Amino acid sequence: MKRLIILGSTGSIGTQTLDIVRGHREELSVTALAAGHNAEMVEKQIREFNPSVAVLYDEKSAEDLKQRVSDTDCRILSGMDGLIEAASLPDADTVVGAMAGMIGIRPTIAAVKAGHDVALANKETLVCAGHVIMPLSEKNNVMILPVDSEHSAIFQSLRAGEHDEIEKIILTASGGPFRGKTGAELSEMTAQEALKHPNWDMGPKVTIDSSTLVNKGLEIMEAHWLFDVPVDDIEVYVHPQSIIHSAVQYRDGAVIAQLGVPDMHIPIQYALFYPGRPSLGGKRLDLFETGALTFEKPDMDTFKGLSLAVRAAKRGGNMPVIFNAANEAAVNKFLKNEIKFPGIYDIIEDAMTGVSYSDDPSIECVFETEKETLDYVARSAEIRC
Repeated sequence: MKRLIILGSTGSIGTQTLDIVRGHREELSVTALAAGHNAEMVEKQIREFNPSVAVLYDEKSAEDLKQRVSDTDCRILSGMDGLIEAASLPDADTVVGAMAGMIGIRPTIAAVKAGHDVALANKETLVCAGHVIMPLSEKNNVMILPVDSEHSAIFQSLRAGEHDEIEKIILTASGGPFRGKTGAELSEMTAQEALKHPNWDMGPKVTIDSSTLVNKGLEIMEAHWLFDVPVDDIEVYVHPQSIIHSAVQYRDGAVIAQLGVPDMHIPIQYALFYPGRPSLGGKRLDLFETGALTFEKPDMDTFKGLSLAVRAAKRGGNMPVIFNAANEAAVNKFLKNEIKFPGIYDIIEDAMTGVSYSDDPSIECVFETEKETLDYVARSAEIRC
Protein backbone atom coordinates (compact mmCIF):
# COMPACT_ATOMS: atom_id res chain seq x y z
CA MET A 1 0.00 0.00 0.00
CA LYS A 2 1.51 3.33 -1.10
CA ARG A 3 0.39 6.23 1.09
CA LEU A 4 -0.08 9.58 -0.61
CA ILE A 5 -0.05 13.20 0.49
CA ILE A 6 -1.84 15.26 -2.16
CA LEU A 7 -1.00 18.96 -2.15
CA GLY A 8 -3.52 20.65 -4.42
CA SER A 9 -6.29 18.09 -4.13
CA THR A 10 -9.03 20.32 -5.60
CA GLY A 11 -7.18 21.29 -8.78
CA SER A 12 -6.98 19.47 -12.10
CA ILE A 13 -3.98 17.29 -11.20
CA GLY A 14 -5.23 16.66 -7.68
CA THR A 15 -8.69 15.51 -8.71
CA GLN A 16 -7.24 13.27 -11.42
CA THR A 17 -4.83 11.81 -8.86
CA LEU A 18 -7.83 10.91 -6.74
CA ASP A 19 -9.34 9.23 -9.83
CA ILE A 20 -6.25 7.01 -9.91
CA VAL A 21 -6.68 6.23 -6.21
CA ARG A 22 -10.29 5.19 -6.86
CA GLY A 23 -9.09 2.70 -9.44
CA HIS A 24 -6.40 1.24 -7.16
CA ARG A 25 -7.89 1.07 -3.68
CA GLU A 26 -5.79 -1.96 -2.73
CA GLU A 27 -2.52 -0.27 -3.71
CA LEU A 28 -3.04 3.42 -2.90
CA SER A 29 -4.34 5.30 0.14
CA VAL A 30 -4.51 8.98 1.09
CA THR A 31 -2.74 10.16 4.24
CA ALA A 32 -3.28 13.90 3.76
CA LEU A 33 -5.04 16.36 1.49
CA ALA A 34 -4.27 20.04 1.01
CA ALA A 35 -5.87 22.84 -1.00
CA GLY A 36 -6.32 26.59 -1.02
CA HIS A 37 -9.80 27.48 0.20
CA ASN A 38 -12.46 25.10 -1.17
CA ALA A 39 -13.85 23.72 2.10
CA GLU A 40 -16.90 22.13 0.47
CA MET A 41 -14.87 20.11 -2.01
CA VAL A 42 -12.25 19.03 0.52
CA GLU A 43 -15.03 17.91 2.88
CA LYS A 44 -16.29 15.54 0.19
CA GLN A 45 -12.75 14.26 -0.38
CA ILE A 46 -12.23 13.68 3.34
CA ARG A 47 -15.40 11.65 3.61
CA GLU A 48 -14.48 9.54 0.59
CA PHE A 49 -10.75 8.97 1.18
CA ASN A 50 -10.48 9.23 4.98
CA PRO A 51 -7.15 11.05 5.34
CA SER A 52 -5.73 11.65 8.80
CA VAL A 53 -4.88 15.29 7.98
CA ALA A 54 -6.32 17.97 5.69
CA VAL A 55 -5.03 21.48 5.11
CA LEU A 56 -6.62 24.62 3.71
CA TYR A 57 -4.15 27.43 3.18
CA ASP A 58 -6.81 30.05 3.91
CA GLU A 59 -7.39 30.14 7.67
CA LYS A 60 -11.09 31.10 7.54
CA SER A 61 -11.78 28.30 5.09
CA ALA A 62 -9.90 25.91 7.37
CA GLU A 63 -12.14 26.88 10.28
CA ASP A 64 -15.17 26.24 8.08
CA LEU A 65 -13.78 22.84 7.12
CA LYS A 66 -13.10 21.98 10.76
CA GLN A 67 -16.77 22.51 11.55
CA ARG A 68 -17.90 20.53 8.50
CA VAL A 69 -15.88 17.44 9.42
CA SER A 70 -16.06 17.63 13.21
CA ASP A 71 -17.71 14.18 13.18
CA THR A 72 -14.57 12.63 11.63
CA ASP A 73 -11.08 11.89 12.96
CA CYS A 74 -9.44 14.11 10.34
CA ARG A 75 -7.16 16.79 11.80
CA ILE A 76 -7.49 20.19 10.08
CA LEU A 77 -4.51 22.50 9.60
CA SER A 78 -4.04 25.84 7.87
CA GLY A 79 -1.49 28.21 6.38
CA MET A 80 2.05 27.50 5.24
CA ASP A 81 2.84 25.82 8.57
CA GLY A 82 -0.01 23.41 7.91
CA LEU A 83 1.23 22.62 4.41
CA ILE A 84 4.75 21.96 5.67
CA GLU A 85 3.49 19.76 8.51
CA ALA A 86 1.31 17.76 6.11
CA ALA A 87 4.14 17.33 3.59
CA SER A 88 6.39 16.05 6.40
CA LEU A 89 4.02 13.44 7.88
CA PRO A 90 6.02 10.29 8.62
CA ASP A 91 3.26 7.82 7.71
CA ALA A 92 3.44 8.52 3.97
CA ASP A 93 5.49 7.46 0.95
CA THR A 94 4.84 9.93 -1.88
CA VAL A 95 3.87 13.58 -1.95
CA VAL A 96 1.96 14.78 -5.01
CA GLY A 97 3.01 18.40 -5.51
CA ALA A 98 0.15 19.94 -7.46
CA MET A 99 -0.45 23.31 -5.80
CA ALA A 100 -0.15 26.17 -8.27
CA GLY A 101 2.45 28.88 -7.84
CA MET A 102 5.35 29.57 -5.51
CA ILE A 103 3.30 28.24 -2.59
CA GLY A 104 4.46 24.74 -3.52
CA ILE A 105 8.18 25.32 -2.98
CA ARG A 106 8.49 25.16 0.83
CA PRO A 107 6.21 22.09 1.23
CA THR A 108 8.23 20.30 -1.46
CA ILE A 109 11.45 21.02 0.42
CA ALA A 110 9.81 19.72 3.60
CA ALA A 111 8.70 16.54 1.81
CA VAL A 112 12.20 15.90 0.49
CA LYS A 113 13.74 16.46 3.92
CA ALA A 114 11.21 13.99 5.36
CA GLY A 115 12.42 11.37 2.89
CA HIS A 116 9.31 11.29 0.71
CA ASP A 117 9.40 10.82 -3.03
CA VAL A 118 7.71 13.72 -4.83
CA ALA A 119 5.42 13.34 -7.84
CA LEU A 120 5.84 16.90 -9.06
CA ALA A 121 3.34 18.90 -11.11
CA ASN A 122 4.20 22.32 -9.69
CA LYS A 123 6.37 24.14 -12.25
CA GLU A 124 7.58 26.90 -9.95
CA THR A 125 9.33 24.44 -7.64
CA LEU A 126 12.03 23.62 -10.18
CA VAL A 127 11.86 26.80 -12.26
CA CYS A 128 12.60 28.96 -9.23
CA ALA A 129 14.32 26.56 -6.84
CA GLY A 130 15.70 23.68 -8.91
CA HIS A 131 19.20 24.60 -7.77
CA VAL A 132 18.10 23.80 -4.21
CA ILE A 133 15.58 20.98 -4.73
CA MET A 134 17.63 18.65 -6.93
CA PRO A 135 20.80 18.55 -4.77
CA LEU A 136 18.58 18.16 -1.69
CA SER A 137 16.71 15.21 -3.25
CA GLU A 138 20.02 13.53 -4.07
CA LYS A 139 21.28 14.10 -0.54
CA ASN A 140 18.11 12.58 0.95
CA ASN A 141 17.96 9.74 -1.61
CA VAL A 142 14.45 10.58 -2.81
CA MET A 143 13.04 10.69 -6.32
CA ILE A 144 11.51 13.72 -8.02
CA LEU A 145 9.03 12.08 -10.39
CA PRO A 146 7.64 14.28 -13.18
CA VAL A 147 3.88 14.51 -13.64
CA ASP A 148 3.69 16.97 -16.55
CA SER A 149 2.94 15.02 -19.72
CA GLU A 150 6.08 16.27 -21.50
CA HIS A 151 8.47 15.52 -18.65
CA SER A 152 6.85 12.17 -17.99
CA ALA A 153 7.38 11.35 -21.67
CA ILE A 154 11.07 12.28 -21.39
CA PHE A 155 11.36 10.30 -18.15
CA GLN A 156 9.87 7.23 -19.84
CA SER A 157 12.03 7.64 -22.94
CA LEU A 158 15.18 7.87 -20.83
CA ARG A 159 14.72 4.27 -19.76
CA ALA A 160 16.05 3.32 -23.22
CA GLY A 161 19.59 4.59 -22.58
CA GLU A 162 22.12 6.05 -20.18
CA HIS A 163 22.48 9.70 -19.25
CA ASP A 164 25.82 10.10 -21.01
CA GLU A 165 24.23 8.77 -24.21
CA ILE A 166 21.76 11.67 -24.52
CA GLU A 167 22.32 13.96 -27.50
CA LYS A 168 19.27 16.17 -27.00
CA ILE A 169 15.80 16.32 -25.54
CA ILE A 170 12.90 17.02 -27.88
CA LEU A 171 10.16 18.89 -26.00
CA THR A 172 6.88 18.99 -27.90
CA ALA A 173 4.34 21.82 -27.81
CA SER A 174 0.82 21.96 -29.19
CA GLY A 175 1.37 25.56 -30.26
CA GLY A 176 -1.69 26.66 -28.29
CA PRO A 177 -4.83 28.33 -29.65
CA PHE A 178 -2.94 31.07 -31.55
CA ARG A 179 -0.50 28.90 -33.49
CA GLY A 180 0.34 30.48 -36.83
CA LYS A 181 -0.94 33.95 -36.01
CA THR A 182 1.09 37.08 -36.70
CA GLY A 183 2.13 39.70 -34.19
CA ALA A 184 -0.56 42.04 -35.53
CA GLU A 185 -3.21 39.36 -35.11
CA LEU A 186 -2.07 38.64 -31.56
CA SER A 187 -2.75 42.26 -30.62
CA GLU A 188 -6.45 41.64 -31.26
CA MET A 189 -6.73 38.34 -29.36
CA THR A 190 -8.86 38.31 -26.21
CA ALA A 191 -8.52 36.34 -23.01
CA GLN A 192 -11.63 34.35 -23.94
CA GLU A 193 -9.97 33.27 -27.19
CA ALA A 194 -6.71 32.45 -25.45
CA LEU A 195 -8.54 30.14 -23.02
CA LYS A 196 -9.76 27.85 -25.82
CA HIS A 197 -6.93 25.32 -25.91
CA PRO A 198 -7.23 22.91 -28.84
CA ASN A 199 -6.15 19.73 -27.01
CA TRP A 200 -5.80 20.03 -23.24
CA ASP A 201 -8.20 20.91 -20.42
CA MET A 202 -6.14 23.06 -18.05
CA GLY A 203 -6.63 25.93 -15.63
CA PRO A 204 -6.75 29.55 -16.88
CA LYS A 205 -3.13 30.44 -15.97
CA VAL A 206 -1.58 27.40 -17.66
CA THR A 207 -3.83 27.80 -20.70
CA ILE A 208 -2.72 31.40 -21.19
CA ASP A 209 0.89 30.30 -20.71
CA SER A 210 0.36 27.77 -23.48
CA SER A 211 -0.92 30.48 -25.82
CA THR A 212 2.16 32.66 -25.20
CA LEU A 213 4.59 29.68 -25.27
CA VAL A 214 5.73 30.78 -21.80
CA ASN A 215 4.62 27.36 -20.61
CA LYS A 216 7.08 25.68 -22.93
CA GLY A 217 9.85 27.97 -21.71
CA LEU A 218 9.10 27.00 -18.12
CA GLU A 219 9.21 23.35 -19.18
CA ILE A 220 12.69 23.86 -20.64
CA MET A 221 13.81 25.10 -17.23
CA GLU A 222 12.18 22.11 -15.53
CA ALA A 223 13.73 19.64 -17.95
CA HIS A 224 17.15 21.19 -17.37
CA TRP A 225 16.92 20.47 -13.64
CA LEU A 226 15.02 17.17 -13.79
CA PHE A 227 17.29 15.49 -16.29
CA ASP A 228 20.57 17.38 -15.81
CA VAL A 229 20.71 18.42 -19.47
CA PRO A 230 22.06 21.80 -20.69
CA VAL A 231 19.46 24.29 -21.92
CA ASP A 232 21.13 24.30 -25.35
CA ASP A 233 20.43 20.56 -25.66
CA ILE A 234 16.68 20.97 -25.20
CA GLU A 235 14.80 21.71 -28.43
CA VAL A 236 11.12 22.62 -28.79
CA TYR A 237 9.06 21.14 -31.64
CA VAL A 238 5.52 22.40 -32.26
CA HIS A 239 3.39 19.27 -32.70
CA PRO A 240 -0.27 20.31 -33.05
CA GLN A 241 -1.75 16.83 -32.60
CA SER A 242 -0.30 16.40 -29.06
CA ILE A 243 0.25 12.68 -29.66
CA ILE A 244 4.04 12.57 -29.23
CA HIS A 245 4.41 14.03 -25.75
CA SER A 246 8.20 14.42 -25.97
CA ALA A 247 11.26 12.40 -26.96
CA VAL A 248 14.95 11.80 -26.35
CA GLN A 249 17.52 11.67 -29.13
CA TYR A 250 20.56 9.54 -28.33
CA ARG A 251 24.10 9.93 -29.61
CA ASP A 252 23.67 7.07 -32.11
CA GLY A 253 20.81 8.96 -33.78
CA ALA A 254 17.99 6.88 -32.28
CA VAL A 255 14.96 8.89 -31.13
CA ILE A 256 12.82 7.32 -28.41
CA ALA A 257 9.42 8.96 -27.93
CA GLN A 258 6.36 8.42 -25.76
CA LEU A 259 3.02 8.59 -27.55
CA GLY A 260 -0.52 8.59 -26.22
CA VAL A 261 -3.86 10.36 -26.22
CA PRO A 262 -3.91 13.72 -24.38
CA ASP A 263 -4.88 12.34 -20.95
CA MET A 264 -3.15 13.43 -17.74
CA HIS A 265 -4.20 10.24 -15.94
CA ILE A 266 -1.39 8.44 -17.78
CA PRO A 267 1.59 10.49 -16.49
CA ILE A 268 0.04 10.81 -13.02
CA GLN A 269 -0.35 7.05 -12.68
CA TYR A 270 3.14 6.45 -14.07
CA ALA A 271 4.63 8.70 -11.39
CA LEU A 272 2.64 7.04 -8.61
CA PHE A 273 3.56 3.48 -9.60
CA TYR A 274 7.06 3.97 -11.05
CA PRO A 275 8.74 1.76 -12.13
CA GLY A 276 5.58 -0.33 -12.48
CA ARG A 277 2.92 0.18 -15.14
CA PRO A 278 -0.48 -1.10 -13.95
CA SER A 279 -3.60 -1.20 -16.09
CA LEU A 280 -5.45 2.06 -16.73
CA GLY A 281 -8.81 2.52 -18.38
CA GLY A 282 -9.63 5.20 -20.90
CA LYS A 283 -9.27 5.82 -24.61
CA ARG A 284 -6.40 4.13 -26.43
CA LEU A 285 -4.26 5.75 -29.10
CA ASP A 286 -5.41 4.69 -32.57
CA LEU A 287 -2.76 5.69 -35.11
CA PHE A 288 -5.10 4.92 -38.00
CA GLU A 289 -7.59 7.38 -36.55
CA THR A 290 -4.86 9.90 -35.74
CA GLY A 291 -3.48 10.01 -39.27
CA ALA A 292 -0.60 12.37 -40.00
CA LEU A 293 1.68 13.68 -37.26
CA THR A 294 3.19 17.06 -38.13
CA PHE A 295 5.96 19.21 -36.68
CA GLU A 296 6.93 22.87 -36.96
CA LYS A 297 9.64 25.11 -35.61
CA PRO A 298 8.27 27.49 -32.95
CA ASP A 299 7.93 31.12 -34.03
CA MET A 300 10.07 32.59 -31.26
CA ASP A 301 9.99 36.09 -32.73
CA THR A 302 6.20 36.34 -32.56
CA PHE A 303 5.71 34.17 -29.46
CA LYS A 304 8.43 35.81 -27.41
CA GLY A 305 7.56 33.93 -24.23
CA LEU A 306 9.76 31.07 -25.38
CA SER A 307 12.77 33.18 -26.36
CA LEU A 308 12.58 35.20 -23.12
CA ALA A 309 12.41 31.98 -21.12
CA VAL A 310 15.48 30.58 -22.85
CA ARG A 311 17.30 33.82 -22.07
CA ALA A 312 16.27 33.55 -18.40
CA ALA A 313 17.25 29.88 -18.21
CA LYS A 314 20.71 30.54 -19.63
CA ARG A 315 21.30 33.48 -17.30
CA GLY A 316 20.31 31.36 -14.31
CA GLY A 317 20.47 32.68 -10.77
CA ASN A 318 17.22 34.40 -9.86
CA MET A 319 16.40 35.35 -13.46
CA PRO A 320 13.92 32.44 -13.85
CA VAL A 321 12.18 33.72 -10.70
CA ILE A 322 11.90 37.20 -12.25
CA PHE A 323 10.60 35.69 -15.49
CA ASN A 324 8.03 33.54 -13.69
CA ALA A 325 6.75 36.27 -11.34
CA ALA A 326 6.51 38.89 -14.09
CA ASN A 327 4.61 36.45 -16.26
CA GLU A 328 2.18 35.64 -13.46
CA ALA A 329 1.46 39.34 -12.93
CA ALA A 330 1.10 39.93 -16.68
CA VAL A 331 -1.28 37.00 -17.14
CA ASN A 332 -3.48 38.33 -14.32
CA LYS A 333 -3.62 41.69 -16.08
CA PHE A 334 -4.47 40.05 -19.41
CA LEU A 335 -7.25 37.97 -17.85
CA LYS A 336 -8.69 41.19 -16.39
CA ASN A 337 -8.49 42.86 -19.84
CA GLU A 338 -6.05 45.45 -18.50
CA ILE A 339 -3.46 44.76 -21.22
CA LYS A 340 -3.41 43.33 -24.72
CA PHE A 341 -1.88 39.93 -25.43
CA PRO A 342 1.59 41.21 -26.51
CA GLY A 343 1.70 43.25 -23.31
CA ILE A 344 2.47 40.01 -21.48
CA TYR A 345 5.83 39.87 -23.26
CA ASP A 346 6.51 43.56 -22.65
CA ILE A 347 6.00 43.18 -18.90
CA ILE A 348 8.26 40.12 -18.69
CA GLU A 349 11.05 41.73 -20.70
CA ASP A 350 10.86 44.95 -18.71
CA ALA A 351 11.11 43.07 -15.39
CA MET A 352 14.04 40.97 -16.60
CA THR A 353 15.90 44.22 -17.21
CA GLY A 354 14.71 46.20 -14.19
CA VAL A 355 14.70 43.77 -11.24
CA SER A 356 17.98 43.19 -9.38
CA TYR A 357 19.89 40.05 -10.31
CA SER A 358 21.47 37.45 -8.01
CA ASP A 359 23.62 34.64 -9.37
CA ASP A 360 23.15 32.15 -6.48
CA PRO A 361 19.86 32.85 -4.67
CA SER A 362 18.93 31.21 -1.38
CA ILE A 363 15.33 30.15 -0.85
CA GLU A 364 14.78 33.40 1.05
CA CYS A 365 16.20 35.31 -1.91
CA VAL A 366 13.86 33.45 -4.26
CA PHE A 367 10.82 34.73 -2.38
CA GLU A 368 12.32 38.21 -2.02
CA THR A 369 12.87 38.28 -5.79
CA GLU A 370 9.27 37.28 -6.40
CA LYS A 371 8.03 40.15 -4.21
CA GLU A 372 10.44 42.61 -5.78
CA THR A 373 9.29 41.59 -9.25
CA LEU A 374 5.59 41.88 -8.44
CA ASP A 375 6.21 45.29 -6.86
CA TYR A 376 8.22 46.37 -9.91
CA VAL A 377 5.44 45.34 -12.30
CA ALA A 378 2.84 47.15 -10.18
CA ARG A 379 4.93 50.37 -10.10
CA SER A 380 5.55 50.17 -13.84
CA ALA A 381 1.82 49.87 -14.45
CA GLU A 382 1.18 52.98 -12.34
CA ILE A 383 3.76 54.91 -14.35
CA ARG A 384 2.22 53.82 -17.65
CA CYS A 385 -1.21 54.86 -16.42
